[in-house]
Amino acid sequence: MNRGELVHGLLAEFASAAGLVQAVRAARGAGYRQLEAYAPMPVEGLAEALGSRADRLAGMALAGGLIGGASAFLLQWSSAVLSYPLNVGGRTPAWPGLIPSTFEMIILGAALAIFFGALRGGRLPRLYHPVFNDSGFAAASSDRFFLCIEAADPKYQGERTREFLESLQALRVTQVEA
Repeated sequence: MNRGELVHGLLAEFASAAGLVQAVRAARGAGYRQLEAYAPMPVEGLAEALGSRADRLAGMALAGGLIGGASAFLLQWSSAVLSYPLNVGGRTPAWPGLIPSTFEMIILGAALAIFFGALRGGRLPRLYHPVFNDSGFAAASSDRFFLCIEAADPKYQGERTREFLESLQALRVTQVEA
C-alpha cells in the first residue's frame, strides 16, 4: 500500500485570509503542487497563488463555440445543398440565411463548454470529501481558512510536511484520513 491510500493529506487552519494566501505562496514556493484551499468567502489573490489559470476556460469557450458553429453551419449547408436541394427560380439556397442559427449554436457551444469546463476544473460534483471528517472543518463556512497539502503530492513527506505547515503559524495542523 502506498501512503495515498491511507492518508488524504495534512490540513492546516489559519485565522485570516492573508495568512492563508501567504501559506499557499510559501507552499508553492517550497515545491508543493497538490494543494487545496478552503475559505468562507472569496479571497483576492488566492486563485493566482494556487496556480490556477483562467485562460483554460477561455480556450474551452473558443473551442466550444467553433465546434458548435461549424457543426450547425455544415448541417444546414449539407441538408440544403446536398441532401435536399431546391432550385427556386434558378438559385440554390444562399449562405446568409444560415447565419442566424449558426450564431445561436456558437453561443450554445461556448456556454456548454464553459459550464462543463468549470465543473471539471472544480472537480465537481463532489458529494463527499475526506476533509469533511475533520472536526474543526465546519468553521470553513464561517470564519476560518484552511490549506490542505495532499498526500498524492510528490514532495509530501508526513512529518516534514507537518513541520513545514506548523512553521507557517497555522492555528492547528491535522492529518486527514482518506
